[in-house]
Amino acid sequence: MSHLSFFWLESNNHHHIRAIQSDLYHSIKKAARHNRLTLPSVPDTLLTLNNLCKDPKTTVHNIATLLIDDPVLTARIIRTANSTIFNRRNIVCHDIMTAISRLGIIRIRDIITAQIIFSLKNTTIENIECNQLLKNSAFHSRQFAATMALICQKMHHHSNKPFKLEPEKALLAGLLADIGLFSLINEYSKFIDQGNYLDFNIAKYIFQNNCALASNIVLSQWGFDADYIAVATNNITTHHDDEISYLTIARMAHHFLLFKTNDAAMDEHEVELDLAGAEVMYELTNMSEREFDHQLKQISHNCGI
Repeated sequence: MSHLSFFWLESNNHHHIRAIQSDLYHSIKKAARHNRLTLPSVPDTLLTLNNLCKDPKTTVHNIATLLIDDPVLTARIIRTANSTIFNRRNIVCHDIMTAISRLGIIRIRDIITAQIIFSLKNTTIENIECNQLLKNSAFHSRQFAATMALICQKMHHHSNKPFKLEPEKALLAGLLADIGLFSLINEYSKFIDQGNYLDFNIAKYIFQNNCALASNIVLSQWGFDADYIAVATNNITTHHDDEISYLTIARMAHHFLLFKTNDAAMDEHEVELDLAGAEVMYELTNMSEREFDHQLKQISHNCGI
């Protein structure tokens, strides 16, 4: 598993070789090397919020002042703050200041980014094939993210020691795992606009092979922490051997979803588990499909995103 973006393509060596040899492939590698991959086109509010999050002097009042000018976004944040998965104490808040205070400035940034990226994936664009790819990504990212949150919840139940990982962060990390797809599609669109042609099946191989790289660049530039980057790239640099990480949760979710679809790739995919993780995977694999789908829908409903 080179990444978690769910571009499950059939093995085709001819397409793979053609993808590596293509001008688009070299263009993307060059843009990445010089840090020139185009970031997703996002609303000004998110860009301003991102800059505020990088400033140590930013206060809750600064964030509230920014968001209050966007009633729709404000309503979404309040709804999310009151949702089951983000409101563990079950205390209802009615204003944006309280919501930001409860969630924290960085978590607000993470939630808004996930909401906007999910909305963008479901926005119709001119290229029909890219449009379908984004919609598929939206579906798989939501399923993957909910599975990560579900596993994280069950780890809290089965672990015999305090479990530090948060289901809400696991959910957000899953939703943003393939954020780099937008950058790759932007590069592909520019490539086509310049009068070039490339079979879309080959382009998908290029997206697959470079999604982790592009996601790393986007998340790093936006200031997301190492947990998000680890999940997006399937690579972790700082981790204590005796602690489970969000990447471990992601690998468990990926492995389980391969099992659910009877994907042959599961035979080549390994994940290291402790006793609690083994108990969680055993419980999930013995769960009926109907019950599993119901629990995922409950998480999606309860997260407010």
